[in-house]
Amino acid sequence: MKRLFSILAMAGIMTFGTVNATATTSSVSSAATTVATALTQDDAPAEEVGFHQELKKRFIEGGPGFMGIVLLCLILGLAIAIERIITLNLSTTNTAKLTQSVEDALASGGVEAAKEVCRNTKGPVASIFYQGLDRADEDLDSAEKAVVAYGGVQMGQLEKNISWISLFIALAPMLGFMGTVIGMIKAFDKIAAANDMQPSLVAGGIKVALLTTVFGLIVAIILQIFYNYIIAKVDSIVNDMEDASITLMDLLVKHKK
Repeated sequence: MKRLFSILAMAGIMTFGTVNATATTSSVSSAATTVATALTQDDAPAEEVGFHQELKKRFIEGGPGFMGIVLLCLILGLAIAIERIITLNLSTTNTAKLTQSVEDALASGGVEAAKEVCRNTKGPVASIFYQGLDRADEDLDSAEKAVVAYGGVQMGQLEKNISWISLFIALAPMLGFMGTVIGMIKAFDKIAAANDMQPSLVAGGIKVALLTTVFGLIVAIILQIFYNYIIAKVDSIVNDMEDASITLMDLLVKHKK
């Protein structure tokens, strides 16, 4: 911009040969330079203050009381969610491959060989197979009851501690709302004490009150995403367990004949 205005200034001097044109062009150039400098200075703080710094600033402004409790809900919820995700991923089994291995073992080595395959395989599906095969020498009804009963046990282990995540999902926004209500009460107390309705008296208190709600909702959203993933993973494993149970009973019927 400076170079452009300088060229315009030179053209004005050469065309009109007046001092006024030069003075006017110089004033415009100085104004443009001042505006550009001001815009650069305004943009600089926006670039320096990142998301994490802004989040930290707002967290501190919200106060250590309710904000600390909301942060504790996030930490505990994430810890349980990560533990469940790792456990569920380790519990996932290639059901088709396991079924084929058990079928081959039944055909070649009998029930004991099939049980050995299940012992060497991790996951709830392999455990259910082992319980059914362990009662294969009895009648099929006993094997089926064992499979159903142990399937319920495995389902309970898969859903272990998930209720705590749902508790933190509900608790975080409630704590945020409570902080908001308490902040509003304090703001109105200031108005009553000052006997004056000035915005400066309540603006800070209302801002702090609303920050607790915002952080409570953020925590609930984060934990809700993990919760839905875990529930979907549990449902997938349970479906595999049910399909595998039906397949196992078919294999036992076929082996009995």
